[in-house]
Amino acid sequence: MSIFDDPLDADRDLQRGCSCGLHQSAAEHDQAAALRCEPVESEEKRYEGVVASAVMRAMFPQDMARRAFLKSVGASTALAALSQFFPLKTATDLFADTGAPEKKDLKVGFIPITCATPIIMAAPLGFYAKHGLNVDVVKTAGWAVIRDKTINKEYDAAHMLAPMPIAISLGLGANAIPFTVPAIENINGQGIVLATKHKDKRDPKDWKGLKFAIPFDYSMHNYLLRYYLAEAGLDPDTDVQLRSVPPPEMVANLRADNIDGFLAPDNICQRAIYDGVGFMHLLSKEIWDGHPCCSFAASREFITTAPNSFAALTRSIVDATAYASKAENRKQIAEAIAPANYINAPVTVLEQVLTGTYADGLGGVKTDAKRVDFDPFPWQSFAVWMLTQMKRWGQIKGDVDYKAVAEQVYLATDTKKLMTEMGLSPPASAYKSFAVMGKTFDPAKPEDYVASFKIRKAS
Repeated sequence: MSIFDDPLDADRDLQRGCSCGLHQSAAEHDQAAALRCEPVESEEKRYEGVVASAVMRAMFPQDMARRAFLKSVGASTALAALSQFFPLKTATDLFADTGAPEKKDLKVGFIPITCATPIIMAAPLGFYAKHGLNVDVVKTAGWAVIRDKTINKEYDAAHMLAPMPIAISLGLGANAIPFTVPAIENINGQGIVLATKHKDKRDPKDWKGLKFAIPFDYSMHNYLLRYYLAEAGLDPDTDVQLRSVPPPEMVANLRADNIDGFLAPDNICQRAIYDGVGFMHLLSKEIWDGHPCCSFAASREFITTAPNSFAALTRSIVDATAYASKAENRKQIAEAIAPANYINAPVTVLEQVLTGTYADGLGGVKTDAKRVDFDPFPWQSFAVWMLTQMKRWGQIKGDVDYKAVAEQVYLATDTKKLMTEMGLSPPASAYKSFAVMGKTFDPAKPEDYVASFKIRKAS
């Protein structure tokens, strides 16, 4: 995450293409993956920054002149001078007044997994209240229940698997209802766990006949596990059994020998290790580093009927996600989301997930700071990739307008605007290429990508 450019920093450009001021273009900024600027301490400071930035741009169209002015008088004197000639406080208040929520009391459903961290933590850590909302985050049993309660308007919005709003919008598994993804909840943060008795089966080519659990048919877990198996030469529809099991029930099923393993959220993986019934085969980031998993989702109807409530809710989630992205906040977050009404897990299990230092179930302790991460931007190229896997495995029949569906469901343009207003720095484009198990995905050529796989369902 990055904040607004500081208009009173004499060493920072306001006119360059990168919003953090350190790169010549937004593309160069995006490529500098190691750079993670810090969010400002309050919403008021964000708004002050954007107003002051606009005034400085107007007064000093050329950065050279602005920098010379600041170096000669200093930031404090410059701010005082600006305040004499322009009502910064009034302008900041007006900018911050985005409209009162039509509905302040909201219900948001979630599944008790660490993928839902921003949605859950926003309640006990006060992010919803900060944006004028009273949100009841409701723990829910499974993904089909989440879907049905959101469609039936028992929930105003929900934590959903990233492919679910696409599937709902297309009418896969339910009636077609326009749904949207204004924010991704988490990236990475999943793993493949095998039962302890399979410690000698580290090569997936030896997994023929095994039974695996996934959370839901329309899930990144399903698509990533299928991808991994197919790359090992196994047909996931004929060589293994895949079963949909709610994440909270997976460890019990592994213990009871009903399944041989699962691809699931990291807190489920870590609980299996904590209970001594499984071991970590690999982290999902080893399949695709930077993959999305879960999303914050809402219906088009909710957006239309309560736009201010929707905007406040999205700001709350984006704000919480920015907070969760900072490593120093992870232990506090683990304590906040551990109670029974949220994830209901030992704090130590959640710390191992969120901090990235964890027991692997094989007697070792590993460290990976990016085991799970949080980035709210809803990349439309993510949606295109999910659609290719829906097509590859026969969930979608016939022609697919990948770009149109991605842009209708994943609200990159809206979220980009909101993030900019909050002082954050969204990417310049909603599309990017990435690699899955070494194979490059070009979102501009989805049909070529589908056709390139030897193992897939016949169209």
